[in-house]
Amino acid sequence: LRYNFRGFRWLQAMIFAIEEINSSPNLLPNMTLGYRIFDTCNTVSKALEATLSFVAQNKIDSLNLDEFCNCSEHIPSTIAVVGATGSGISTAVANLLGLFYIPQVSYASSSRLLSNKNQFKSFLRTIPNDEHQATAMADIIEYFRWNWVGTIAADDDYGRPGIEKFREEAEERDICIDFSELISQYSDEEEIQQVVEVIQNSTARVIVVFSSGPDLEPLIREIVRRNITGKIWLASEAWASSSLIAMPEFFRVIGSTIGFALKAGQIPGFREFLQKVHPKKSTNNGFAKEFWEETFNCYLPDGSKNSPASTSIHKGNEEGLGNGTAAYRPPCTGNENITSVETPYMDYTHLRISYNVYLAVYSIAHALQDIYTCTPGKGLFTNGSCADIKKVEAWQVLKHLRHLNFTNNMGEQVDFDEFGDLVGNYSIINWHLSPEDGSVVFEEVGHYNVYAKKGERLFINENKILWSGLSKEVPFSNCSRDCLPGTRKGIIEGEPTCCFECVDCPDGEYSDETDASACDKCPEDYWSNENHTSCIPKQIEFLSWTEPFGIALTLFAVLGIFLTSFVLGVFTKFRNTPIVKATNRELSYLLLFSLLCCFSSSLFFIGEPQNWTCRLRQPAFGISFVLCISCILVKTNRVLLVFEAKIPTSLHRKWWGLNLQFLLVFLCTFVQIVICVIWLYTAPPSSYRNHELEDEIIFITCHEGSLMALGFLIGYTCLLAAICFFFAFKSRKLPENFNEAKFITFSMLIFFIVWISFIPAYASTYGKFVSAVEVIAILAASFGLLACIFFNKVYIILFKPSRNTIEEVRCSTAAHAFKVAARATLRRSNVSRKRSNSLGGSTGSTPSSSLSSKSNHEDPFPLPASAERQHQQQRGCKQKVSFGSGTVTLSLSFEEPQKNAMANRNVKCRNSLEAQNSDDSLMRHRALLPLQ
Repeated sequence: LRYNFRGFRWLQAMIFAIEEINSSPNLLPNMTLGYRIFDTCNTVSKALEATLSFVAQNKIDSLNLDEFCNCSEHIPSTIAVVGATGSGISTAVANLLGLFYIPQVSYASSSRLLSNKNQFKSFLRTIPNDEHQATAMADIIEYFRWNWVGTIAADDDYGRPGIEKFREEAEERDICIDFSELISQYSDEEEIQQVVEVIQNSTARVIVVFSSGPDLEPLIREIVRRNITGKIWLASEAWASSSLIAMPEFFRVIGSTIGFALKAGQIPGFREFLQKVHPKKSTNNGFAKEFWEETFNCYLPDGSKNSPASTSIHKGNEEGLGNGTAAYRPPCTGNENITSVETPYMDYTHLRISYNVYLAVYSIAHALQDIYTCTPGKGLFTNGSCADIKKVEAWQVLKHLRHLNFTNNMGEQVDFDEFGDLVGNYSIINWHLSPEDGSVVFEEVGHYNVYAKKGERLFINENKILWSGLSKEVPFSNCSRDCLPGTRKGIIEGEPTCCFECVDCPDGEYSDETDASACDKCPEDYWSNENHTSCIPKQIEFLSWTEPFGIALTLFAVLGIFLTSFVLGVFTKFRNTPIVKATNRELSYLLLFSLLCCFSSSLFFIGEPQNWTCRLRQPAFGISFVLCISCILVKTNRVLLVFEAKIPTSLHRKWWGLNLQFLLVFLCTFVQIVICVIWLYTAPPSSYRNHELEDEIIFITCHEGSLMALGFLIGYTCLLAAICFFFAFKSRKLPENFNEAKFITFSMLIFFIVWISFIPAYASTYGKFVSAVEVIAILAASFGLLACIFFNKVYIILFKPSRNTIEEVRCSTAAHAFKVAARATLRRSNVSRKRSNSLGGSTGSTPSSSLSSKSNHEDPFPLPASAERQHQQQRGCKQKVSFGSGTVTLSLSFEEPQKNAMANRNVKCRNSLEAQNSDDSLMRHRALLPLQ
């Protein structure tokens, strides 16, 4: 076994503290502390043997046997114990000491089990609880983004609880453990070989070890023998600076170790005290002889042995100091220089455990000081009583230790919490190889502040860390490679959660970090980019003024407005011509105005929909078309009634006056206005951002509010159009100049075709095309009405002025009148013949009838044929009407008035048969039609 130089330094720290206290005039004046030192040899049996020795002595003292025995060699009672080092040893000792309430202050036992005050009533310690260390280990692994580690723990009360706490913390951080093994310094070779095989075959590069140096040493030696390199060792405080492991011959295997060390303290004068050690001078230290022999590899004669002195303070040593042997060693001269030899004993640069020993002794001394200075009435015992310092007992010292509060030599407050622990911070060290002598040095690369907030406790200076002794690059210790931004971790069935596959984020989701557990959804108005690493604004679509389709529709709408304005200008300029008058001039103006509104309403469907445009466009479209069709309906129905009416009266003229026509148009339009007002009041349309049609596009459309209201609006328009179509179809045989009913019929057919086609197109399209379909329908219907009703008249007015005369209009009107009269006369004559034939019983064929129109008197001076034709062209027109049973020749002549006199009308008709009521029919049409 190797000699534990650090353990001897810890022993020296206890002796130094006791001697310093004994020489202090302020702390425990006129009192002397004594001590006894026992070597536990890192075994429970040796520790319990030593513990029973002074427990038994305390029991004997409690029996007051002084009168029955010689007390000249009486050993004082033990009032406190300092130690032990290992948690397993301290656990066994604490169970025994707790029965007698003897305080035990450990300087290195950090197992979290020892915080259980129900089981370990008299245990206290000057080292932090391992619970904080296990949390710090998990924080370091999370900091370096490792998630695939192995664990090794000592099979004792230190390793098992520590690694269990680490597993709890690792699970919270999604850190997976590839293997978990237990080791011991007493493990046989086969067990060590098995653990090494597991380490060698594991893909985890980071190994977390909760163990002491002696328990870990056999394993490290076998790993070194097999030359298993490339592992990152995360060391607990118990072996992070152990001289058993931190040896140059092990460095190639464990050179990248990162470990925890206690905060270093300062002990003034301790360096000189260490240098003064000598077997002959240290008469009260029985371990000095062994230390001297191990340091200088010599042996001292037996005569120089010194027996350990008996004191009231017991100290245990977890690792044991070892046993030297005099075989094959030269004798020691006694003049050796302790400073000339490099050993861990003289490494006083970072006093961690040594300072904890120093602090433990001072804690006991301050507890005794509190007893010594206690004021009656303010004590910790019954009725504020104080303990007697001359007869103090261990349980009284324990009571004062639990309420201890003092300031140490570094100016820090020392007080034990309810669990008997001191909360402290950790230094994080990295093993480096010294370039000077090749020894292992512990470079401080960070710290862990237990008092800080979660997430701010760990600080690491990565620039100081050397991986595998020389590299600056952080090693990779993950089950799977990192998932790049734009992907997420996918679970592999049957594998730990740390073993995953990288899955691309679906459309609409993104991840902007490495190893994302899940992809985040983009905000409503955003969509993932091509790589799914971020969100970009969705494309906004509506029927824009700037896109080609929108520009084309706008141009057509403007063209319609221009053409309608042009027609209106032509009708205004030629407003006194017969054709304009015959088409009901005032209604034509209103009709053209409504067409202007129709073309203009289509522009509300272009551009980004706003709430006001959405509420305006459908009513504007509906009211404009109803106004247009109402004008056509009233106009067509009036002409039809005029030509089919009987003898015109003043009632007819009054009924079909201009005011009534406008009233009918207003009433028809008012119904549509009411529909629109109800719609806008109950369910007003509004601008709507539709995210559902396409993932990457936001369609800004108008939500109509109520499809039923839209149906009523279009349905009412179509109803008026159907009525108008009916009257127009019925009026298709009117005179040619009044035969716009034929064109109205075509316009209504176009209107129906457009809007019947609109319904499935509107239902099957989405987005901006809904508005485009409606704009196309509005423009198509408007152009159909404009072209069919007005283009023919504009053509006659501009290019055929000869047909825009009163004679042409009257000729056409009279011809229609004679046609109607002839048909009526022919029907009556046929009926009369049939009746006379049936009454007279005559048989034979029906005679043919020949009708010729002649003047009522013979012209005494007949004109030649050519002159007669020229005269007819100048004076009037001549038409021939043929029927199945007869022919009527019509001749109409008109004499124009001179200057501003009213024109005289002279209609001469020659008829070989009686044409009854023909004059009445002609006068009826002349009376009702505004030709002048």
